[in-house]
Amino acid sequence: MLEKSAVPAIDRADVILKLLAASHVPVRTTELAQQCGLAKSTLYLLLDSLEQRRWIEKSGGGYIIGVGLYVLGAAYVRHDGLQNAFRIAAADYVSEHNEVIQLATLQGSEVVYLAREDARRPVRLVSDIGTRLPAHACALGKILLAQLSDDEVRRVLPDTLVSITERTLTKPAELLRDLADVRKSGLGRDLEEVAAGLNCFAVYVGETSMGRPIAVSSSIPIDRIDKRREKAIVQSLVKVAAQIAARVGARR
Repeated sequence: MLEKSAVPAIDRADVILKLLAASHVPVRTTELAQQCGLAKSTLYLLLDSLEQRRWIEKSGGGYIIGVGLYVLGAAYVRHDGLQNAFRIAAADYVSEHNEVIQLATLQGSEVVYLAREDARRPVRLVSDIGTRLPAHACALGKILLAQLSDDEVRRVLPDTLVSITERTLTKPAELLRDLADVRKSGLGRDLEEVAAGLNCFAVYVGETSMGRPIAVSSSIPIDRIDKRREKAIVQSLVKVAAQIAARVGARR
């Protein structure tokens, strides 16, 4: 259901767009009506208005995000110096290690991926730009949550921590102990907690001038990592984080 606000039409449109963005398949109007808690007559008016602006499009008996939002998103990337700073620093990392590197921020209890530079050898990831993951489950989320106090972490996280793999930390006390180690080491880790066979390491970049906390990470198949290589990867991530922070003036 929707909460009342000063501009309910915007809130309703926001909910619709987020539902479409989160789905990998077209969403039918009946499902939208149920999830939004809207009468179909109201929903149809909103859908028509969004479709006219090309923010959504009809596809396969339902709706998907439209090209109009892609254009707006592309404008954000053009105006955001963070993307360019990441690309410059990430290029050296990929050239040296031939592993993927990602940039993300914390939004509530979730990590939102902002950018990614792929390696020459592919890795199956869930970190497409705009993708969200539960912060408690991934290395990026842990390093970003570690910048908060334990009380702040408790307020941010949901009551139930979902399990993505059998290794995902789902007990709050266990997660808080892990975050204490992250604060000491300055390194976020997830060891097959998001995807089986994949380890991830994350380093904090800092807080941008807009107050947005950001971090970088690299996800590596377990058959390509050992203690020696892990050390080299982490050292390079620290270097990348420092370069990005210097370019965008992030507060560390």
